[in-house]
Amino acid sequence: MSKREHPDHPELKRPSTKRAKEVDAELPYDILRERLQGQTSKDKASKVLHWFRSKDLRVSDNVGLHHASALAADQGKPLACVYVNCAPEFAWHGTSPARVDFILQNLGLMQQELKKLNIPLVILEAPQRKDIVPTIAKFVTDNAISHVFANYEYEVDELRRDTRFLDQLGDDVHVSLHHDQCIVEPGTMKTGSGGPMKVFSPYHRAWLAEIKDSPELLDTLPAPQKQTDANGKELSSLFDGKIPSAPEDKKFASADDQKRIRKLWPAGTSAGLKRMDDFISDYIEDYAATRSNPAKNSTSRMSAYFSAGVVSVRQALSKVKTHNSGSSDFTSGGSTAGVSAWVREVVFRELYRQTTLTTPHTVMNLPTNLKFEFVQWENDEDGWRKWKEGKTGVPFVDAGMRQINHEAYMHNRLRMNVSSYLYCNLLLDYRRGERFFAETLIDWDLSNNTQGWEPSYTVFNPVSQAEKNDPDGEYIRKWVPELKDVKGKAVFDPFHRLSKEEFQKLGYPEPHVDWNETKARATQRFKQDMADADP
Repeated sequence: MSKREHPDHPELKRPSTKRAKEVDAELPYDILRERLQGQTSKDKASKVLHWFRSKDLRVSDNVGLHHASALAADQGKPLACVYVNCAPEFAWHGTSPARVDFILQNLGLMQQELKKLNIPLVILEAPQRKDIVPTIAKFVTDNAISHVFANYEYEVDELRRDTRFLDQLGDDVHVSLHHDQCIVEPGTMKTGSGGPMKVFSPYHRAWLAEIKDSPELLDTLPAPQKQTDANGKELSSLFDGKIPSAPEDKKFASADDQKRIRKLWPAGTSAGLKRMDDFISDYIEDYAATRSNPAKNSTSRMSAYFSAGVVSVRQALSKVKTHNSGSSDFTSGGSTAGVSAWVREVVFRELYRQTTLTTPHTVMNLPTNLKFEFVQWENDEDGWRKWKEGKTGVPFVDAGMRQINHEAYMHNRLRMNVSSYLYCNLLLDYRRGERFFAETLIDWDLSNNTQGWEPSYTVFNPVSQAEKNDPDGEYIRKWVPELKDVKGKAVFDPFHRLSKEEFQKLGYPEPHVDWNETKARATQRFKQDMADADP
């Protein structure tokens, strides 16, 4: 169905493919960089500000904050920090209650940590998205700030926001943006012809070679030094601001939900680093063998910490480097299979950010392959409801959906399976699933989410996937208790592998669709609708 037939679905709103190509041809990142390079230099500082975003919520190894602190200390000037809270921004992105709560908890912990360093963290409130730039620009002007530091965000809206910020400040304030999210700066990994790499395998090889040759890329930066009492006193009115509460539409459904999620995902850099240490100690050496088995629960579960920047990828990889006998050679020949396999997943994250920066239409509700924009999707609302609730009658898919609803997290093997089932077997617009992930996951990340939901001709078979990756059916039995007593391989496909009488006793739904028939339908639909498509 076209976006015009579903005006109530914000996730289906997007520009035309023609407009997408125009944006790709004149990158918002290039526009911002040109504006940054055109600034008049300012040698003398009066007050220095670091602007935290929702992707760099940590005090240690924060590139922008480090440079802000260095300038302030060098010139003996006051340093303050700021975060702009905007409830409509959360709503616009569909940010989940779990992620909103995680962000707010980490803001509180950062505020305490910075106060010990005599540095205030100010929380500004922007009533609407359009107010974000005027709100922080007014703060900068009112407080006679001469230099503003921040870290790049690579999504279109955020790049354009920063360009507007520079334009509003004019030449009175100098703005510095730094690369903090990635080990290798996005956009710098090029093909032989000079264009940005887009294919994972060659990107992976080039990335590993870069890290091996330049191990200093994994070096981490210290937290800011403690600010002098005099400078702290000059900023005394900025201390002890209140951390905001979650907006009404982003609160947990119950106190029990909040308690459960907070226990699963404790806030703070220290908690994240401990989780990384535990993973290296207990799981990383077996990671290659166990990573696709969701019952083993052997993944690092660092994604929430990475997506909010509570732990930097540098911090995590520097620990892996230490474990790897001090070597930054993470190739299969320079590290164990487990180390190499885990680092490979980090490289996917890096490529996704390069894709966001160099092909920005991918974060504008459009597929990388624009021909998929011409696919006519179905309007199966009953299937949509069953998919969300984990009641499709397909055990592996239902287990994944029940996990995400309970933990605000889903094992990556399941993410691939549930997404394939939605847009291939149900033939529902993939953007609806992408939005549901955003509204549910604690580790939601726009670059990862859009690339993870990128439609393709691959149709995962959830039965064979379960047999291969959950061979004992432990994961299914955990999350689909109706099947906990089903013996043997019947647990993977009880409708077809049990007698009618046995199946009916389970209280488990029949498959909503026939997998073979809907696979054929999807393949035919994609070929038919994309054959003559001209984006």
